[in-house]
Amino acid sequence: MSIVQYFKPAFLEHPSSENKIYRHAFNFRKIWKMTVIITAAVALIPLVSITAIDYNVTRTALESDILLRVGRVASNTKRSIDFFLAKHKSVLDFLVHDNTFDDLNSLTRLTNILNHLRSGFGGFVDIGIINSKGIQSVYVGDYQLEGKDYSTQPWFQKVVEKGMYISDVVLGFREKPHFVIAVKRVYPGKTFKSENVVEQENAVAQENAVAQENAVTSENIVEPENNFYVLRATIDTEHFNELLSNLELSGMGDAFIINREGTIQTPSRMHGDILTKTDIPVPDYSIHTEVREETDGKGNINMVGYAYIPDTDFILMIVKNKAELMKSWYSTRSILIIFLVVSITIILGVILSLTTYLVNNMYIADKKRAMAMHRIGYDNKMATIGRLAAGVAHEINNPLAVINEKAGLIKDMFTYQNKYEKDAKLIGLADSVISSVQRCGSITHRLLNFARHLEVCIQSVNIKNLIQDVLGFLGKEAEYRSIKIVVDIPDNLPEMMCDRGKMQQIFLNLVNNAFAAMSSGGTLKIEAKDKNEGKDGSRGKEKKNKGKEQDSEFCTITVSDTGCGIRPADLEMIFEPFYTTKSSQGGTGLGLSITYGLVNEAGGYIKVESEVGKGTRFMVTLPYKQKTGQEEKICEYS
Repeated sequence: MSIVQYFKPAFLEHPSSENKIYRHAFNFRKIWKMTVIITAAVALIPLVSITAIDYNVTRTALESDILLRVGRVASNTKRSIDFFLAKHKSVLDFLVHDNTFDDLNSLTRLTNILNHLRSGFGGFVDIGIINSKGIQSVYVGDYQLEGKDYSTQPWFQKVVEKGMYISDVVLGFREKPHFVIAVKRVYPGKTFKSENVVEQENAVAQENAVAQENAVTSENIVEPENNFYVLRATIDTEHFNELLSNLELSGMGDAFIINREGTIQTPSRMHGDILTKTDIPVPDYSIHTEVREETDGKGNINMVGYAYIPDTDFILMIVKNKAELMKSWYSTRSILIIFLVVSITIILGVILSLTTYLVNNMYIADKKRAMAMHRIGYDNKMATIGRLAAGVAHEINNPLAVINEKAGLIKDMFTYQNKYEKDAKLIGLADSVISSVQRCGSITHRLLNFARHLEVCIQSVNIKNLIQDVLGFLGKEAEYRSIKIVVDIPDNLPEMMCDRGKMQQIFLNLVNNAFAAMSSGGTLKIEAKDKNEGKDGSRGKEKKNKGKEQDSEFCTITVSDTGCGIRPADLEMIFEPFYTTKSSQGGTGLGLSITYGLVNEAGGYIKVESEVGKGTRFMVTLPYKQKTGQEEKICEYS
């Protein structure tokens, strides 16, 4: 039995019988569908709801944890950067307050300070003093930058305006990434001149400006104008980058710094080269550390933790790939989905199989009820027909007896008189009347036998005579439709102890079906032979091995036709009640079903072989001695 049959209702293969005489008491398709839908909804809705809630809660919790971890890393890194910058800025601020302008303008003094800064703090590349005109008067470092004019540099303008400035990472004159920390120092005891005074002095000193700038050397101390000077230090980005490169970041993590225009200030692993635009949008300003989702230029969704560094244009970026961070969740999600799918499959399987089993039993019971009602109606109809046939036969037999008697008397009178004895025509007419009376008598006798056999009783039946009786009812139809009938039944075939009426009904149904399969012309062949086997071909052997009675004897009667044949899809269903392919021609789908039931009641079995366009063979195997479930009634008729 196929596993599909446990889930597929049997009644789905049968056409609806609502427009037929024998309707089902229930709409089984509707019952089956509603039962499956309601039961599945009651079972699956809570399961799916709980799974969906758990899915969302777990995912939300994991995403919140990831956001917190990214935010924590960004916050801790921001503090480290703040400390690094504040430390270097405080050193410069201390120098301008702890030293006089004359001390800082000394090349020797400034060289010693740089050496101490390099050994004590690290990261300092060079240091210089810049006057109020933006000219670097004293410089200590690895490059020839003394006398360089920084007056047009943005960082110089910012330090003059704010008093302290930390620049972006730039290439500058060195062609090497670095950033500048500059501190402005106002001369003690002096005041700033107004803009008008400065303009007048600048106009007077304009002619000597070039000479004064060319006279500036490391040995000459130039009195600063406008009461301020700038202490400038260059910071090596390698020491700055170590703060970010040493971070241990999961999820394909990346840590770098950008400025407010989105230019990368420190090396990035995956989001661009230094001093190029990053592929992640510049986040909105916030005084707090923030975390949000952003999509990069490659379409990847990232968890971005960012923090604006105070007193700078720097923005710290901690970027982690969301897909990598959610890998553990994806594994859990897969298990959750597999669990849900398996659970739903099992639940639906149980619901379908159980519902199909219950509704199939209801359907079978209803079929049996409908079939029983039909059998009752059919038996009542046949009983009525039998009684009518018996009455007609008796009414016909009486005048036939008189006609037969008078015809015999006339023939005798003709025989006794020499005048008519030699008149062959008159004698032939008398013989014809007597022959016709005998033919009518055989017909009425067959009708009487049909009427008597409506009651269940066991008698000895000659199979060949039984088949001839059945064909006698249909002989004229076969003649009109040019159907050739071939009967191949041995004369020495043992008689069968059975109910004659049931046997007639079995073969009458099979012959009628064969006639219906042949539209015009064709051959109907009926043959019989001994077959010493049971229903499965080994019944007799099993009984012999058990030490009981000898092998049962069976007879196989084959009814074959050369009609249209039966489709393979219909072949398995032809014995089902109410299954018919001729509903438009008035078929009820009960002929073969009743035949199947009668054969089983007789202790036999029926098989069918068919090929579309070539014909059909019904093989009925019956025991010679049939038993009923009650005391056998032996019938004898004269």
